[in-house]
Amino acid sequence: MFHTFFVAWSFPRWVCLFLEITAVLYWRGWILIRRTRPALFPGWRLGCFLAGIGFLVIAIASPIDTFGSQLLFLHMLQHFILMCIVPPLIVLSAPTVPLLRGLPRWFVRPILGPLIRTRWLRGFLKLLVSPRVAWILMNAAYIGWHIPAAYELALARWQWHAVEHACFLYTSILFWWPIIQPWPSKYSFSQWLLLPYLLGADIVNTGISALLCFSGRVLYPSYAEQSQIFAISPLADQAAAGALMWVFGSLVFLVPAMYITMKLLSSPQRHVLMRRIPSH
Repeated sequence: MFHTFFVAWSFPRWVCLFLEITAVLYWRGWILIRRTRPALFPGWRLGCFLAGIGFLVIAIASPIDTFGSQLLFLHMLQHFILMCIVPPLIVLSAPTVPLLRGLPRWFVRPILGPLIRTRWLRGFLKLLVSPRVAWILMNAAYIGWHIPAAYELALARWQWHAVEHACFLYTSILFWWPIIQPWPSKYSFSQWLLLPYLLGADIVNTGISALLCFSGRVLYPSYAEQSQIFAISPLADQAAAGALMWVFGSLVFLVPAMYITMKLLSSPQRHVLMRRIPSH
C-alpha cells in the first residue's frame, strides 16, 4: 500500500514543460540582471524561485495529487502548498524583472514592451496587487472553492480542478505581493495595515478549518463514497484536513504578522516619533 502511494507520480506534460521554460527564463534573467544589480538579486532569490517551482511540481505531480480525490487530508495539503508555500517563494524571488530579462529581446522590445507601457494595463496590474483587491480575491477563491457544490465540481471534472488550482495559485500570489513588495514595487500604504490584512485572512482560514473539524458530518460526499487507501474514516479524514489547515495555515499568517509588528516597533521612525510626543 505504501509502496503504491510513494511511486504514484504523474507529470502533466504541458504544465511541466511550461514550468521548465519559466524556470529557465528566470534563471537567464537572474544571471543578466546580476551584472548590474548583484546586491538586489543574491543567490537566495534564485533559490526561492526554483524552490517555488519545485513545490508546485510536487503539488500537481506527486502522490499528493494522485490520491487527493481519495483523501481530503491530501487534497488540503495540496491546497496548502499552492496557496501558502509556492506563492510567497515566488514573490520573494522578485520575479518581474528577471522573467522579463530572460525573454528574448526580439519578443520584449517590439511586442511585450509597448504593451507593458500602456497606462490601462499598468493601472490594472496595480489594482490587482492593492491590499483590498488582493485580499478579497484570495479569500473569495478560498471560500468559494470550499463550498461543497464547487468542491464536488472540481473533483468530478479535471478541467474545473485545474481552474480551481489556478485560482488558488494566482490569487495567493496577488495576496502575498503587498506583504513582501518585491523589487521594483514599493509600499504605497502604511505597513501597519498589513496586520489586519494578515489577521483577517487567518480568521477566514480558521472559520473554514473549524467547520471541517467540528461539523460532525462529511461535507463532501465524494469522500464518503471513495474506498480509503488508509485505515481512516471519512469523518476522521475531514477532521485531519481541517486541523492541517488550521495549524499550518495560521502559522503562515501569524508568523509574518509577528515579524512585521516587531519590525515596525523597532524602526527608527517610530523612535523619532516617540521622542516628539510630549510626556505628561
